[in-house]
Amino acid sequence: MAKRMIDIVAEDLTVAFPGGHAAVEDIRFQIAAGEFVSIVGPSGCGKSTLLRSIAGLLSPTQGRLTVAGKSPTENRKKAHRLSFVFQEPNLLPWRTVADNIRLPLELQGVPAARQRDLIADSLRLIGLQPGDVAKRPAMLSGGMKMRVSLARALVTSPNLILLDEPFAALDDLMRTQLNEELNRLWNQQQWTSVFVTHNVAEAVYLSQRVLVMSPSPGRIIAEVDIPFGLTRCSDLRSAPHFARLCGEVSQTLRAGMKQ
Repeated sequence: MAKRMIDIVAEDLTVAFPGGHAAVEDIRFQIAAGEFVSIVGPSGCGKSTLLRSIAGLLSPTQGRLTVAGKSPTENRKKAHRLSFVFQEPNLLPWRTVADNIRLPLELQGVPAARQRDLIADSLRLIGLQPGDVAKRPAMLSGGMKMRVSLARALVTSPNLILLDEPFAALDDLMRTQLNEELNRLWNQQQWTSVFVTHNVAEAVYLSQRVLVMSPSPGRIIAEVDIPFGLTRCSDLRSAPHFARLCGEVSQTLRAGMKQ
């Protein structure tokens, strides 16, 4: 089945919580179909609120937010093909690797034979070995758990993936490896992706654009284009132009903290 194209548009978007506190305010951006965009900003600036709004888990207080021309709530009710990857893998401890990946397929009522094929495809994509499929989460490393979480997100063939600091708890080496793996998967699958992170180098490595947010209430204070090719090699991190872009994003973050 061909993936439906995704275009995310926010116009003067404000999301406030009970009591009137605005988590994000006057947000404006557009994300094209198939684009990989990262959002960086200080803690508490509303990055996760913005991601949950795109997923239809929170409703705008003011302004407008659309995904593929519809409100996120409408898309959620119509089983829009969206996956959400959280900071914690959130695997069910009593289920094996294969059965954790199977969960969204069960919820969608996918036939058992088709489930097996989709799980096998998803396992191949993320590089899990056949011997891993019967393991339970307690037997897995942190990096392996996150791979299973990604496999579970990919098994439904989403056309939009939202990632909320999925690699924050991993060591630098594993984080680097999974950044490269995620870039490879995005190149293969071409889903639209919105990635929240505190790590500037991670945002620059993965993205076509980086949106920089101000402290709370969060606003988009800058948009940095990342001019690298779609496929990112490991040597990119040591290149002078990579360091320059990381410095530009970091400087914008620091300037925003002083406003």
